[in-house]
Amino acid sequence: MRASLLFLLVTTAYVAGTPVPGESADYQYPRLYKMAGGDGEIHDIDLEAEPDLELLDEVTRNPANNQYFLYTRRNFIISQTLVINNVDSILNSNFNANNPTIIIAHGWLSNRNTEPNPSVRSAYLNKADVNVIIVDWSRLALSDYATAALGVPAVGRGVGQFLRFLNQVTGARFDNMHLIGFSLGAHLVGNAGRELGGQVIRVTGLDPAGPLWNLSRDRLQPTDGGYVEAIHTDGGYTVGGLGIGSAIADADFFPNGGISQPGCLTNICNHNRAWELFAATVTYNHLVGQQCTTNLQITWNTCRGTRFNMGNDDLRKTGSGMYRLDTGRQYPY
Repeated sequence: MRASLLFLLVTTAYVAGTPVPGESADYQYPRLYKMAGGDGEIHDIDLEAEPDLELLDEVTRNPANNQYFLYTRRNFIISQTLVINNVDSILNSNFNANNPTIIIAHGWLSNRNTEPNPSVRSAYLNKADVNVIIVDWSRLALSDYATAALGVPAVGRGVGQFLRFLNQVTGARFDNMHLIGFSLGAHLVGNAGRELGGQVIRVTGLDPAGPLWNLSRDRLQPTDGGYVEAIHTDGGYTVGGLGIGSAIADADFFPNGGISQPGCLTNICNHNRAWELFAATVTYNHLVGQQCTTNLQITWNTCRGTRFNMGNDDLRKTGSGMYRLDTGRQYPY
């Protein structure tokens, strides 16, 4: 009897002290934190550092700081450069307004050549005849984290302005566009969709960055597109977590609980698993979650609700709610 009571008390204390998805809205990050960069390293960041105001003013005033690189099945390897307000750069490219357009935005300390760009781009072009546009916002992304985070909304608005220009020049429809962003890039594409009044048909955030974003009005939101999806793999409500651990979109997926991933020993690995899983679902559309009604169901893996596919390349995808799924350790997971 005494042993049973002791077990009950220990279990109750564990459950009460276990962070669960949904709590990160109240989570306060310490000033000095660690964040993953696109260079594959963990960096010490100061969340209260003085931002580079000159750089922020520059990226706010000049959306042309963003670069856009087009890949299609006609130029699978070598990109074509598209330039905002330059009609010829669009008309002389392989851009086909009749095909779906996929826009991919990288994260902090990254550029056009870093992940998730190559993997997600290849997955799409191997699957279908689409326009893939890589957004290179490295002018800001290579700055310190506090500056980069503050500049993300302006950069995202610039991406939205570019897509409006693309629409005006070619007639490419917003309901034929899918915006995909990783980490800080997730909030960037959210702001791009917001700039267009939520007209973009689909927006996907891959482990949206946590530090400085949990309480921000500029973070990824359900109104940023027709259907907004977030994939959480390194929840920010745990010490060292790099992503937001709470539901912030129409549909939020928590692979393996959303905190740590099979085969991963580091937060970088957990964080990157979001784009790895997404790229795999573009190819196979094989990862299916079950809807959860409470956050504890996500933690304890007891979700028994409706089944819903995570990720994939379906432009007309719709759905809402929180979903838990389990994956394997290696591709295609």
